[in-house]
Amino acid sequence: MYYVFTLVAGILIGYLIASKRRKASFISKQQEEKRQNKQAIYELLETNHPLTNNDVEAMLGISDATATRYFDELEKEGKVKQVGKTGRHVSYERV
Repeated sequence: MYYVFTLVAGILIGYLIASKRRKASFISKQQEEKRQNKQAIYELLETNHPLTNNDVEAMLGISDATATRYFDELEKEGKVKQVGKTGRHVSYERV
């Protein structure tokens, strides 16, 4: 009975470790994709300025919420500034 319990416990522990590694790998892949997208937005601002959420959505194939989040993060990092207050009149420029 002890051996069966040990075997089952070993399998469960192995499964948990493997699933944590998969999750960490998935998260790091997401973080890398996010970094690349933000870098692409920043580079687009060199030639195409000002940029709007709709421009970035179309160019990168991301949602409106994701584009807004990326611009917010770039703004907090001091790389871009928002021009306009709300709605269709909002665009972003490099700082």
